[in-house]
Amino acid sequence: MRTLWRIFAGFFKWTWRLLNFVRELVMNVFFIFLILVCAGIWMHISSTSQAQHSTRGALLLDITGVVVDKPSTSNRLGVIGRQLFGATSDRLQENSLFDIVETIRQAKDDRNITGIVLDLKDFAGGDQPSMQYIGKALREFRDSGKPVIAVGDSYTQGQYYLASFANKIWLSPQGTVDLHGFATNGLYYKSLLDKLKVTTHVFRVGTYKSAVEPFIRDDMSPAAREADSRWIGELWQNYLGTIAANRQITAEQVFPGAQGMLDGLRKVDGDTAKYALENKLVDSLGSSADIEKALTKQFGWSKEDKNYSAVSMYDYTTKKPSENGDSVAVVFANGAIMDGQETPGNVGGDTTASQIRDARLDPKVKAIVLRVNSPGGSVSASEVIRAELVAARAAGKPVVVSMGGMAASGGYWISTPANYIVANPSTLTGSIGIFGVINTVENSLDYLGVHTDGVSTSPLADVSVTKSLPPEVSEMMQLSIESGYKRFITLVADSRKKTPEQIDQIAQGHVWTGQDAKNNGLVDSLGDFDDAVAKAAELAKLKQWHVEYYQDEPSFLDLVMDSMSGSVRAMLPEAIQAYLPAPVATAAKAMKAEGDKLAAFNDPQSRYAFCLTCANVR
Repeated sequence: MRTLWRIFAGFFKWTWRLLNFVRELVMNVFFIFLILVCAGIWMHISSTSQAQHSTRGALLLDITGVVVDKPSTSNRLGVIGRQLFGATSDRLQENSLFDIVETIRQAKDDRNITGIVLDLKDFAGGDQPSMQYIGKALREFRDSGKPVIAVGDSYTQGQYYLASFANKIWLSPQGTVDLHGFATNGLYYKSLLDKLKVTTHVFRVGTYKSAVEPFIRDDMSPAAREADSRWIGELWQNYLGTIAANRQITAEQVFPGAQGMLDGLRKVDGDTAKYALENKLVDSLGSSADIEKALTKQFGWSKEDKNYSAVSMYDYTTKKPSENGDSVAVVFANGAIMDGQETPGNVGGDTTASQIRDARLDPKVKAIVLRVNSPGGSVSASEVIRAELVAARAAGKPVVVSMGGMAASGGYWISTPANYIVANPSTLTGSIGIFGVINTVENSLDYLGVHTDGVSTSPLADVSVTKSLPPEVSEMMQLSIESGYKRFITLVADSRKKTPEQIDQIAQGHVWTGQDAKNNGLVDSLGDFDDAVAKAAELAKLKQWHVEYYQDEPSFLDLVMDSMSGSVRAMLPEAIQAYLPAPVATAAKAMKAEGDKLAAFNDPQSRYAFCLTCANVR
């Protein structure tokens, strides 16, 4: 018996030692790997910061991923992530709009940069005002006498918008310029919720406040369809107008409509590249070898790269701007507005308010520019940000709002304290309205044979997702929503020097483009970020000043871990989706995106000023 016990004890003893050895081995390997990654990143950053572009050639504007106002991580980290973990993370990369513009403007005055090559095959898009701002920088570059050349096997709508700012556009003989128009598409859940026996309690103010429609309808309401048709049509006309001006052709020539394109394609036997050439959408057709030969003739040959002489925008070293004089602080509100601290892709009410407070208390800061690119979100978080802006203005610091692609609902709420509001003609703004949604599952549980019961001291205490909503609570919610809406239109009325009744006529959740918002008095002027900064300096009466960006920088370890997790996120979903039929995978993606939006909603009173359709243009 003792011998048997010794055998068992010995087995468990050595098994335990083996497990400890494996655990320590794995941890040590991971630790060594982490050290090597950190060392590699540090060496790359050090070498990049010291390197200077000394050979003459082109600046390669190879934008990879999407363009946003405020990336989750730095551009430099994105490059390192691709080098360490492969190209699978490219589609996740975010690029700072302002870094790109600064790079182009510095290259304009760099004697070693003799032109720009736009290679947009990995460019995933950006909102129209952002691309127009990049286009402005490209036009400045062209005006300096240096050429801008766009190359591509094919062009999506977003890629072609940027390419249209080039002096010359190359296209592959087998390529296409994919112009088809804009559309919005959302998911509607009423039938699903009915089948699941989920009870949806909706509280809203605003005829056009369509954010709640997915819960109560299976399609768009006529009012929402009429409103969305208006602004999406204006966005498309702005798109066509910009390209027509850049290419010096008519808007109808850019896009003659579906039937017009069919007729044109029939004339060239369906050859999309020839169609683009004959309609002056592009300047030349050529294979990659033809394009390389032309670019080599223009910019010279690099023996080291075995290609035409060029430096990627990600490797091009930009100089730190001068910090002479007082500063104009720039605070970002980029993404949906949520309570608490900032998370990637969302505006944290507390984080943004803290940044505004820091700028208010900094004696060197003489004015504040709030860059808004948000569809709105929590009323509570929006009010936290607005109150801090009011305090900054009361402290004698002018506040100017620069609207990006979106400044709707809560995005407009936080804009109300501004001395001056600048919007792009294609900015989506307004959507002044409030809603609340509460789902209860008492009928779902009843169907399954599950019931809930108990006692309470008042109907207000007996609120649960497993019970029907007490009528008193429903009435209180609707009163709260109506009160929030009255406060919203009052804030707007006070800001725009109008009566609440006048604002109510253009509110009701109605979405407006920047041009319409200007006509309705919701913004002061049309322009871009440069115009907003210049206005802030003017209001502060500054003669010499510099821009100071207020944003929380991630720690070095955060950057490393984000890069590693980004690679994992890039690989796993695609691996799983590869086994799904295409329609199922697409629907799953859409459902996940909608679910992520709802999961992020955290207003303590369940009140939201949010524009659902503003971010769904494609």
